[in-house]
Amino acid sequence: MELADRAVGLLLSSISLSIFTYYTFWVIILPFVDSDHFIHKYFLPQDYAILLPVFAGVTLLSLLSVFIGMVMLKSKKKKA
Repeated sequence: MELADRAVGLLLSSISLSIFTYYTFWVIILPFVDSDHFIHKYFLPQDYAILLPVFAGVTLLSLLSVFIGMVMLKSKKKKA
């Protein structure tokens, strides 16, 4: 089981590092590259650089709130 945990940890770390590198390059470096450069076809428009993280954050907070609400309701039913 320890080997499986390490493999999952390595996979999640690799995915996180890839997303971080892609986003950092997209937001920080890409605005300084000419707009007709071929690298721009691999990235979404700059408007999405704000919309995607905001949408992901709102979704995460909503799911977390629903989870906490369900746990609170279940614990209230156990006490009664």
